[in-house]
Amino acid sequence: MGKKLVVKDRERCIGCYSCMYACSRAWHNIIGIEKSAMRVKNYPGVEGAFSVRICQACLEPECAEICPTGALKLSKKGYGVELDRKKCTHCMRCVKACSAGALQWDDETQMPLPCYHCGVCVMYCPTNVLDMQEVVTNVQNA
Repeated sequence: MGKKLVVKDRERCIGCYSCMYACSRAWHNIIGIEKSAMRVKNYPGVEGAFSVRICQACLEPECAEICPTGALKLSKKGYGVELDRKKCTHCMRCVKACSAGALQWDDETQMPLPCYHCGVCVMYCPTNVLDMQEVVTNVQNA
């Protein structure tokens, strides 16, 4: 059993990007939002309306299925994906295949930015928009 990231209450999002800053800092040691594995976007012309795009922790991830080299594969946790950077050919098919529009792209490295469902974004969200939810999978721990 493990935990996956979920949007608990989108209506509470204030668009502060604290979650995105936390993700970029934790995984890439940068201060900025451009390397975050999630996205918060505002709806133009609508005050206080935000879209929170996170990995859906698919059990059969479309992004991994479309990858021609196997650079993205189902995580050992049994949900979500892992990236083998050496195998990535920078084709961007994975990002286009994600029906949730949640897989982010790193313009600098030309590689996907998969979410590892670590929960660091949850810890830094001041309005409790995000949460970690228990996941039951069929993966056996060796």
